[in-house]
Amino acid sequence: MTAPTKRILSLGAGVQSSALLILAARGDLPRLDAAIFSDTGWEPAAVYEHLDRLEREVAEPAGIPIHRVSSGNIRNDALDPAHRFASMPLFIKNRDGGDGMTRRQCTSEYKLKPIKEKTREILGAEPREDGKAGRVPKGAFAEQWVGISTDEIGRALDQDGNLKTGDVKYSRNRYPLLELDMDREKCRALLTAHGFGATPKSACIGCPFHSNMQWRELRDKSPEEWEDAVAFDAAIRAGSARANAQGQPLLGQAFLHRSRVPLDQAPIDKVSFHEWAGRQSDALSILAVADYEERLSSEESAGLTGCSPFSCVSGEEVA
Repeated sequence: MTAPTKRILSLGAGVQSSALLILAARGDLPRLDAAIFSDTGWEPAAVYEHLDRLEREVAEPAGIPIHRVSSGNIRNDALDPAHRFASMPLFIKNRDGGDGMTRRQCTSEYKLKPIKEKTREILGAEPREDGKAGRVPKGAFAEQWVGISTDEIGRALDQDGNLKTGDVKYSRNRYPLLELDMDREKCRALLTAHGFGATPKSACIGCPFHSNMQWRELRDKSPEEWEDAVAFDAAIRAGSARANAQGQPLLGQAFLHRSRVPLDQAPIDKVSFHEWAGRQSDALSILAVADYEERLSSEESAGLTGCSPFSCVSGEEVA
């Protein structure tokens, strides 16, 4: 197999990608040429603080440059009627009373797009007239490290059950955590051993795929960010600002929470099956679990968490 021109980590600054950075820095994995953090502009303060620590205490001593890239501020763009907004997967209550969701484009626009542009630049692509990286030199490609652990392997597989290799020739996915048989708990143990036990989940403050537990943590531990999410939720109730400005008909009301009620009234104190089961002992009755799960909707028991540029927690394949 041809050796990659560069090895690049997609660094979301969550548990799995942080573990990969540490593994590379201490020599358990091949040396990284770079790590790329794609900033939506609406990450929790804890994520930015954690990223700063990773850069200062792990990446810089190991000679691994961290590039911070961005396509803009997703919150501001969503509320700006003059801006072309790549939609978030908002929960919709249709005018006929039915439920729906808006198309998810935010991962592609605010995560993948700037990562790919920076990857081309790192590979030596000549700049175009607009200043952005153009075509990659022939034969050059990056080995793109993606932080997916064994307990989330489904997010790394395509519809045929094969590992996703990527959708561009100059970037080929690699999943080192799967190679090392590491699940999320092993990643957590590694981070704790290196003083990063409090690594936060990486996702926008107002990500619609937050679990109830994440919404509660935001409300109880980060009240200012919670108020920010509540205000945004209220602002998008009638759809995107751009749609309203153009006079397009509204299909229904938009919400951040899957219950499709205002965020500050949403039943976030309800414990999902995924969270409930995680609290139980190994002796928990299988029948009791099955019975409890049957009484929960698939949305409530999804246990959605975190945000990966190359595999959104929605379970949908990212184009």
